[in-house]
Amino acid sequence: MKTNKLILIFCLIFSVHSFAQPKMEEKKEQIRALKVGFITNELKLTADEATKFWPLYNAYDDKQFELRHQKMKAFKGRMEADLDKMSEKEAAALLAQMESNEDELYQIRKKFVTSLKGILPSVKIIKLKKAEDDFNKKLLEQYRNKGPRR
Repeated sequence: MKTNKLILIFCLIFSVHSFAQPKMEEKKEQIRALKVGFITNELKLTADEATKFWPLYNAYDDKQFELRHQKMKAFKGRMEADLDKMSEKEAAALLAQMESNEDELYQIRKKFVTSLKGILPSVKIIKLKKAEDDFNKKLLEQYRNKGPRR
């Protein structure tokens, strides 16, 4: 229990320093460290659970990040175009790609949850979803409070 609190405190102190760093990759890693501390604390993972959980979670997180940011980047350019000039055929193709992307994200999550069932009790799997949502809300709130940097 004390270890989890120490990890969380370390991550929070680390995060204060991290927002002064200009590089996006560094920020991504620092946010990841905060997320690890937050989830570990919220789930109260045992050492055995953490040893099995984190490699799976990191692989899942990397896959979904890549899918959201790399494939969605391709959609963004098309969405920023003049949509009024997009033909129905082009719109239907883009919509199909977006639906495929969402389905792929769902399948990745489903596979991840299935693999967790042998590692964590169902209650902790549900707490994981809540912890992820809570972390994202806090991160967004912190960003809103600081405002975009110029």
